[in-house]
Amino acid sequence: MSSLERGFKSWAERLSGGVRKDLELEPDAPLPPEFLADYLDVRLLTPHEVDGLGPELLEQLLKKDPWSWSAVTLTAKGLTRVIYNPRHSAGRRASNLMHELAHVLLEHEPAKVILSYDGSIVMRTFDARQEEEAGWLAGCLLLPRVGLLRAVRAGQTPVQIAEGYGVTEVLANYRVRICGVDAQVRALARRGGRRRVVEPPAPS
Repeated sequence: MSSLERGFKSWAERLSGGVRKDLELEPDAPLPPEFLADYLDVRLLTPHEVDGLGPELLEQLLKKDPWSWSAVTLTAKGLTRVIYNPRHSAGRRASNLMHELAHVLLEHEPAKVILSYDGSIVMRTFDARQEEEAGWLAGCLLLPRVGLLRAVRAGQTPVQIAEGYGVTEVLANYRVRICGVDAQVRALARRGGRRRVVEPPAPS
């Protein structure tokens, strides 16, 4: 069951449009996470670019177990950084980064990482509501409904939509379905098909 407050989804779509307007983009234009990060003054880093990460930890993160993590946001001394997994596909990286940037936009309380006494066990606090809000907003930022509607009306497939917006086909399919775009386009087509077209009289 969704924990999103009533009106949040519509608000998120409006925020997506507002961000694009500030960045001088069209309402349905692709929004690369790098553009948004620059707008928010957030630096994007791979583990190799993070000071203090030793070779053993880099080996664990990027070679031994690269599929166990996606991205994490760190804020210290007034600076915000998102550390992301470069081993993921470009489409998945876009989702990972936009999810973290959505947390920043929403001013969510950062999750806490708790270590055991010897540092061998890591636990991360988890706020389900914040995660759902960030997930929904990230989807709106990457695939705005107005863009999905335009694309589907133009006959684009989820694969084409994903390629155009730089996301995964899985996300494109999900957004088209969850936003009801297919159903809206079919309804518009049915109404259009029932209209009687009156031809203008031939010139005399």
